[in-house]
Amino acid sequence: MKVSLSKEVLEAIHRHGESTYPEEGAGFLLGNGGSVSRIHALKNAREDQARRNRYLVTPEDYLRVEQLAIALGLEIVGVFHSHPDHPCHPSEYDREWAQPFFVYMIKTVRSGAAVESRAWKLSEDRTKFNEQIVQITTGNG
Repeated sequence: MKVSLSKEVLEAIHRHGESTYPEEGAGFLLGNGGSVSRIHALKNAREDQARRNRYLVTPEDYLRVEQLAIALGLEIVGVFHSHPDHPCHPSEYDREWAQPFFVYMIKTVRSGAAVESRAWKLSEDRTKFNEQIVQITTGNG
């Protein structure tokens, strides 16, 4: 599968990761199909001591963003989050909490600067992530 997004959307994901460093930052990828046209950044709802290596999306966040997506004629394509000073590979924790129908974009933020992003999708049997091709488009998605 391929995930497409504009350079501007990717930069917004990177800025969010940089602004939440040294904690994990997260949010939703909105668009249609495999095309991401915008993001909706969230506040990390994890307890203070866990935010450096975990993020939490509350049910209220999910509902609010789902309603926003519908109002915009979009859908939730997936989730993005940062790995502060850690590679942008899904962790076992990420696998345990992931959904097979979402794309997961993970960005590495090293010393406060976003350096790399990669996209993943959980296999239907939930045993592993498969890396997705990320295509940068011109315009907003």
